[in-house]
Amino acid sequence: MPRCTHKGCGQEFDSADNGPESCTYHPGAPIFHEGSKSWSCCSDVNKPVLDFDEFMRIPGCTKGPHSDEVPQVAPKPQPAPQVDLKMTASQAGTETYSSAPPATLSSAAPPESAPSPKVEEEEDDLLAPVPPGTVCRHKGCNVVYESDELNRKEGGAASECTYHPKPPIFHEGSKGYLCCKRRVLEFEEFLKIEGCTKGRHVFVPKKTAETQEEQFTECRIDHYQTPNDVHASVFAKQADPNTSTVKIEENQVFLDLYLPNKKRFRRVLNLWGPVNPEESSYKFYGTKVELKLKKKDVRSWTLLEKTDRNLGNINFTFGVGGRTGTIGAKELILDDVNRARA
Repeated sequence: MPRCTHKGCGQEFDSADNGPESCTYHPGAPIFHEGSKSWSCCSDVNKPVLDFDEFMRIPGCTKGPHSDEVPQVAPKPQPAPQVDLKMTASQAGTETYSSAPPATLSSAAPPESAPSPKVEEEEDDLLAPVPPGTVCRHKGCNVVYESDELNRKEGGAASECTYHPKPPIFHEGSKGYLCCKRRVLEFEEFLKIEGCTKGRHVFVPKKTAETQEEQFTECRIDHYQTPNDVHASVFAKQADPNTSTVKIEENQVFLDLYLPNKKRFRRVLNLWGPVNPEESSYKFYGTKVELKLKKKDVRSWTLLEKTDRNLGNINFTFGVGGRTGTIGAKELILDDVNRARA
């Protein structure tokens, strides 16, 4: 069966069953800027990501029929060759010039590049079942699983995988893989770069034993208050909501957050004043954990946590309501006294 050439699709399709909404794809072009990756057609809906595998999993934003037409790439204008002019003669006020090829630095030895980090390859778990339609996880393969006899059994008709074992690299417009030397400019050509290594497909990776020790780390905590609430932001990026624990009590908040790369943040906040646990809440975001603590009274908190230090004339300033940060917002919040004066 033909394979769809739409960006973000790449599925095999049946021409007889190719409806007007069979394909979900990206009509725009990929955008790579300072490490972030996104699509020009839906950058306002799908936020840019850093990892290339996450970029390839961004769902399409447009529906239409599948197509196997080769995308047309506009030719780039060729720059004019650089020519050095050299004066060869000067007689009676007449100067004669001739062109010479530009000087090259072939004698200069290229700088030695730092060795790339070793990449541990995944292994296919042959005992685990594979759902039909699963795509090989190897970069540059895109083979769809059909059966164990065809794709996983030794000597099967489609058991050999041709892939790239190392991650992609994007540098000054050029695109390629660290494991091979080929570089291209267009994204469509990058997706067509053939693999440089042969091996077995990986549909369900084996679970490797965790040898890395858990490492405790620190996370920044910002906060502000209104007359009735205290808002605290724990900047724990990509904290796992399934394994992390946040427990709010009347005078304390227990934080036990699991972060990527075997990192962990654990802390107990001894609150400045009492809160109502039933009316307090928390929420996990991609870059932080947001706490909303409901005060039991309307007194101003000097700090988020209790301290034995002499703070002098320091007050924890009232914040304002808004979604963009602690300072600057869309509505003014007053306490009961100032609300009566207004």
